[in-house]
Amino acid sequence: MSKSTLLKAGGFEWEDPAEVFDQAVENPFKNPDLMKGDGDMKIDPARLLGPRLQGTNLYFIGMMGSGKSAIGDVIARRMGNYNFLDTDTIIEKAADMTIPEIFESEGEEGFRGVEAQILDSVHAYVRCVISTGGGLVCRMQNWSKLQTGIVVWLDVAPEVIMTRIEGTDRPLLQTDDPLQTLKNLSDERKEKYEQADIRIEVTQDMDEEKVANEVLKQIHDFIDDNPPAWKKAKAKAQADGIDWVQ
Repeated sequence: MSKSTLLKAGGFEWEDPAEVFDQAVENPFKNPDLMKGDGDMKIDPARLLGPRLQGTNLYFIGMMGSGKSAIGDVIARRMGNYNFLDTDTIIEKAADMTIPEIFESEGEEGFRGVEAQILDSVHAYVRCVISTGGGLVCRMQNWSKLQTGIVVWLDVAPEVIMTRIEGTDRPLLQTDDPLQTLKNLSDERKEKYEQADIRIEVTQDMDEEKVANEVLKQIHDFIDDNPPAWKKAKAKAQADGIDWVQ
């Protein structure tokens, strides 16, 4: 077992965070050699995401029927070291009622209150892929929780969504024109969804694997573009010719 490098700074000894956290894992989409295993084995880029995330949660947002639960579950399974949580499923188990039953009993405002409480609980965990309800973004207080992780928006056209959920019992679509209702909701929430860190445009021809692969690629790229503060400080010091650790 290799020992981590001890560095000295300010009179104290400490472990190099590049070794403790980063584990020298790079973006596999920019360095395909990282995905090569023994023989014909290929390493899934999802397996290389955990060390780079350093425990940071992934939050999936988007309209109902956009595939947040399905894709979130696929990503978590492929990562291997992250758990998948679905806020709607947790709400139903906690209330011992279905989402439509909660809407009928408490109304949308009551449901949103419960939803906020569930998010408040789950965001305290680490190493989770979390699928959220379509309207969760509407409460600004929820964004303080979402922004503790990386937020991924699955952007799917209402027409595509309707092919997936036609005949649904979803409470907000119990109208004379469900498609128009869906379009109206999408327009109302678009500004909130656009606050996500990553936007994945999902088209009709994309299956779960293709969507998941695009999500993984964009998360790896996002980490490259948004390195931890200590890494930026170290890079700046080195660029300035300062030997900040010896």
